[in-house]
Amino acid sequence: MNPSMYSIILSNVAIGTIITMTSHHWLLAWIGLELNTLAIVPIIAKQHHPRATEATTKYFLTQEAASAMILFASTVNAWTTGSWDISQLTYPPGCALLTLGLSMKLGLAPLHFWLPEVLQGTSMNTALIIVTWQKLAPISLMFMVHNSINPMIMLIMAMISTLTGGWGGLNQTQMRKIMAFSSIAHLGWMAGILTLNQNILILNLSLYIIMTAPMFLMLKYTTSKTIKDLTTMWTTSPQIAAPLMILLMSLGGLPPLTGFMPKWLILQELVTYNLAPIATIMAISALLSLFFYLRLSYIATLTMHPTTTKDSNKWRFQPKPLTTPTMTLTMLSLLLLPMTPLFCP
Repeated sequence: MNPSMYSIILSNVAIGTIITMTSHHWLLAWIGLELNTLAIVPIIAKQHHPRATEATTKYFLTQEAASAMILFASTVNAWTTGSWDISQLTYPPGCALLTLGLSMKLGLAPLHFWLPEVLQGTSMNTALIIVTWQKLAPISLMFMVHNSINPMIMLIMAMISTLTGGWGGLNQTQMRKIMAFSSIAHLGWMAGILTLNQNILILNLSLYIIMTAPMFLMLKYTTSKTIKDLTTMWTTSPQIAAPLMILLMSLGGLPPLTGFMPKWLILQELVTYNLAPIATIMAISALLSLFFYLRLSYIATLTMHPTTTKDSNKWRFQPKPLTTPTMTLTMLSLLLLPMTPLFCP
């Protein structure tokens, strides 16, 4: 793809998200979502590969179905209340339909089936955009209408998402699919706290992006697409394998790393609202995610002698050094837990 055209398309992706996040009118928010979706489609399809075409088709159909739900919900609500203001979402069927539409856009279980397949058919850069930037617009809409969303629906979807993300990632060998199920699990934690404490939601989203971005960048630098590729990482690029191991444990929520902070605060908030059974189920599901993260970190630090593999090309590969932004995000994703009182006094 032409670099100038690629820049224009990426700008449209950003503009669509910004329009949705700053709008107060349902039609304007829907236009931002549509611009965002239509701009990301050629980015997914630019590889000219059958799998990329399949991923593009699945992404487009799913996102358009979700957008149609959102438009229908906002139209029904405007018909009933006489207002297109986002804050005036009071019609219960419209609220339920909007929740389903936004959940499908995010990839919350049980509407998550498109996310692993789409990520598997894209490049690492595109997958990073899908699991980070593309979540901002739907979550901002959920944030604006959190008073109108049924808390029990969100808590049920949160439990299903955390269980699905932990259980689904156990038998995967492709790193992009593992990160897709990781995204589903993290979105479940965000959905669980959405209607209870919005400050923790923003903190969780920020830390999720801070941890996920360097993870994808490290996988891109080392060209690691499967678990098998991780087995040679310690020998080929030890300067990346060590922080990658700690980053994986942080994503799993292992204390005393940064990833433990949002889970700790969310569980504490759920218990405060007398939702201890839900908190218990989500904590148990976090152990499933932690298991495959620990397995990946163990595999990434295996020391293998070059003569033990028949693939000679891998040993000639010299990865690029990590850039300063990547190292900065990596350090933030590891060392923020002691600052928890500053974020939530």
